[in-house]
Amino acid sequence: MSLTVNGSVGAETEAVVREVAAAHRAERGPLLEILHGVQERLGCVPPEAVQVLADELNLSYADVHGVVSFYHDFRSEPAGRTTVRVCEAEACQSVGARDLVARLKEQYGAAHGDTTADRSLTVERVFCFGNCALGPTVEINGRLHGRVDPDRLGSLVDKELGR
Repeated sequence: MSLTVNGSVGAETEAVVREVAAAHRAERGPLLEILHGVQERLGCVPPEAVQVLADELNLSYADVHGVVSFYHDFRSEPAGRTTVRVCEAEACQSVGARDLVARLKEQYGAAHGDTTADRSLTVERVFCFGNCALGPTVEINGRLHGRVDPDRLGSLVDKELGR
């Protein structure tokens, strides 16, 4: 799906953004809900959608962009089919989280913020899942896994990737 046409907002993207905004317009402070809805529908919050949202909500471009860029859950490009989120908080770091990130980079070619060229895998950094006693912790496609070592991580990811 092409999100832009000659640098402007694509008709499909604009329609989705306006539809999601309309569904939440009556809510108080709806921006976060709208952004989540847009990302759910499009797989991301494309940069060209920011102005459409600003217009829809009578906000400045800077207001909307500031929210999108502040929250790490919002992506400007679609994630891979499998998303691995690695906890990098102190408790998980102390029991091997950095080794997990190194394994992902070595085995799959993706570290924090990366998506593989074939869009099969996206790796993200998280600062605490609240699972500190069972660290290091990773989340793979929304499922939490504790006490993960590099070998187990490789097995879990391979299973998700169908390898």
